[in-house]
Amino acid sequence: MLQSTENSYNQKSQSPSPSPSFNPVKTVSAPLEQATIGRTLIIKGEVTGSESLYIDGRIEGKISLPENRVTIGRNGSVQADITTREVVVMGKVNGNIECSDRVDIRSEGSVTGDVSTQRISVEDGAVLKGGIEVFSADLKHDKGQNESLSKPAPEAQKPAAHEAHKALAVTVSA
Repeated sequence: MLQSTENSYNQKSQSPSPSPSFNPVKTVSAPLEQATIGRTLIIKGEVTGSESLYIDGRIEGKISLPENRVTIGRNGSVQADITTREVVVMGKVNGNIECSDRVDIRSEGSVTGDVSTQRISVEDGAVLKGGIEVFSADLKHDKGQNESLSKPAPEAQKPAAHEAHKALAVTVSA
């Protein structure tokens, strides 16, 4: 009877140790998920989603993955506008690229089109034909506000001026 309680005690003491070591492995593997478009696949149309994408085939149309990474492999060919967080180009891109974080054009990569990003890296041997707009995170936010305020209705301007006077009055009386 003593042996059975010792065995159950040993089993209980061993069971908690595997679960803590299992949890970190689970969290490390989650960010590595990405979809792959193989070498022989051709997609014509709009590609959207919420995971990273590796392109080794051909895409014609539009790619919109605003929170993820798009990687164009050495065999990849993209004739599309790309909107994403991060782009790595090792193949060919013919279209505009708009990234919220960074664009990385490797030595074997080629981009023909305008690039708008916060950070850009172009390796020796890479080809880039088009305009480049590099912005800070603050400027992109302000740019969006300025565009919405650039064509306000005349009625919208009057309350703003009136509120400015109120703010001034509050500052003076305080």
